[in-house]
Amino acid sequence: MRTQIMGVLNVTPDSFSDGGRYFDAAAAVDHGRALLAAGADLIDVGGESTRPGAVRVPAEEEIRRVVPVIERLAADGALISVDTMHAATARAAVQAGAAIINDVSAGLSEPEMLRVAADTGVDLVLMHWRGHLVAGAHYTYDDVVADVRRELAGRIDAALRAGVAAARIIVDPGLGFAKNAEHNWQLLAGIDAFADMGCRLLVAASRKRFLASLISPQDPQAATEAERDAATAAITAVSARAGAWAVRVHEPRSSRIAAAVVHAIDTAQEGR
Repeated sequence: MRTQIMGVLNVTPDSFSDGGRYFDAAAAVDHGRALLAAGADLIDVGGESTRPGAVRVPAEEEIRRVVPVIERLAADGALISVDTMHAATARAAVQAGAAIINDVSAGLSEPEMLRVAADTGVDLVLMHWRGHLVAGAHYTYDDVVADVRRELAGRIDAALRAGVAAARIIVDPGLGFAKNAEHNWQLLAGIDAFADMGCRLLVAASRKRFLASLISPQDPQAATEAERDAATAAITAVSARAGAWAVRVHEPRSSRIAAAVVHAIDTAQEGR
């Protein structure tokens, strides 16, 4: 199966890449439809920025932002993921039509999130993140691949204990979250270790700072969106070759092509 393309839809005023562009619900719905037309297989709708220094958004405000967008896109037949750390938002989003909960805190922000996933029976993304939205997050690892894998395994166990079905769990190594550029490259070099955890794998590198630093080492801010998207597509190919279930991207078309190329190569190898 080809690696799926998860399109990013930030219904926020302050996300790092496109904050404010789609804060209006109508603009967000239009962009969600554009992402699908450009090759996204599903849309990840978020109402709270997780960029460094971001301020937490109350669940009530997050629900106000995302639920109308989810309802309209789900009514179109789109497969929707909700990007949230609030259990109340996740429950409201599922009621509005979301089929996946994407919790970047892996249930550490609100343990009730695991129960919501279990009760609703939807898929659950568990992302690795130490010190979520807390100053002085821990960036020290003995072996970043082994440490992240072990800590993700602990969150899988917590989800299973809460009643989430194993087949519903998706893992994300959390590129850029409590990790420096070297950590991110090491995680990508060892991405097979996460594909072998017995769960589906989501990789989310799109437009992140470590890519900008590679493109423009002297001034990462000078890296253009097009350049970051080209780097993202390369990571999509690496992730697809490792068997990732999906990649989370801002610009679907180039990543869809990259995933299709890998799928064609893999299919040709199987036919030899």
